[in-house]
Amino acid sequence: MTPAKPIKNNRSGATIEIVSGKTDIQVRLSGRLDRHNAAEPWRKTLRLLSRHLRKPIHIDASGLEFADGSGIALLAFFKHYGQSHQIDVQIDHLAEPLERLLQRYMQQDKTDAPSAPVKLNLIERAGQVTVDLVVDIYDQIAFMGQLLLAALKTAFQPGRFRVADFFRMCELAGANAIGITALLGFLFGLIMAFSSAMPLRQFGVDVYVADLVAIALVRVLGPFITAIIVAGRTGSAYAAEIGTMKINNELDALKVMNLEPTVFLVLPRMAATLLMTPLLAVVTNVLGLVGSGLVILSLGYSLATYLNHVQDILDATDVCVGLVKALVFGVTIGAVGCLRGLQTQSGAGAVGIATTRAVVTSIVLLVALEGVFSVILYYLDI
Repeated sequence: MTPAKPIKNNRSGATIEIVSGKTDIQVRLSGRLDRHNAAEPWRKTLRLLSRHLRKPIHIDASGLEFADGSGIALLAFFKHYGQSHQIDVQIDHLAEPLERLLQRYMQQDKTDAPSAPVKLNLIERAGQVTVDLVVDIYDQIAFMGQLLLAALKTAFQPGRFRVADFFRMCELAGANAIGITALLGFLFGLIMAFSSAMPLRQFGVDVYVADLVAIALVRVLGPFITAIIVAGRTGSAYAAEIGTMKINNELDALKVMNLEPTVFLVLPRMAATLLMTPLLAVVTNVLGLVGSGLVILSLGYSLATYLNHVQDILDATDVCVGLVKALVFGVTIGAVGCLRGLQTQSGAGAVGIATTRAVVTSIVLLVALEGVFSVILYYLDI
């Protein structure tokens, strides 16, 4: 065998001697192999081993007194070198503490690196979107079932319901939203009246602007505009608040204290949204009629004429239809906002994503529900 020049470090007294024979490579370690002297042995070892890719390696570690992470990494490198080149690598006489450290190092190193994201074609993406949509619809239906069961339990155990939270949510979802709701209702009534007055004037029936605006506001636009405002203000607030609580592990704390988040957090918000949405719809309708009334007065008609047309065109059925729509919209907004909050994932932008999903989902469902109501009312002739 041809001995290679030993690698020494006088600072720590560590020595690595590599001797290449015809059939194998003998490696002898001695001294303390730590971070102070591991760099040079690493370079020399890599250079020497690159010349002998197919020879078994026998490492004698009987003289190795100490090894930190750098030294153990060198031993692990020999193991990986043998595995990658399909040659036998044996480490003999390694002290038991160092042997345990090497085994732990090898176990941790077996963890797979994160794989690159799989690229999907157009058909696979469409399938993935469809599956996600079906799962999301299932989650929403299941969540509504959980809410119904929680409400039934609370009906028999009223002490479970947090009245203080309910009134606080009523203030946030109702009283604080009156200003923006009244403003938008007034503006929509004004805009609708002016927009419809121009074509109706061509036929000399612009007085019927009052009829058109009144029936459209009370039956369709009043509840719908109110629901959009509630979704943007209240639904997003629910998602952000509950999502932040989930990220801060407050929901887990509630479960540890045997407090069900559905009853403790969701029901007060649902009840407040259910109650406040119809009341806000009434505010929208009244201010919308005020705005359209100003337009009628500007066209030269009297206030009595306007009020007579509104009273003649509206009846209790129209008012009830609008209020029922507002009730259904309120339940939908509250449920979606709370569900998105409970579905919040971890990460810096998780709360923002949950809030966005809450608003988008609410608006899509509101449009779909308005279409369903239109079809049902048409066939019922209401």
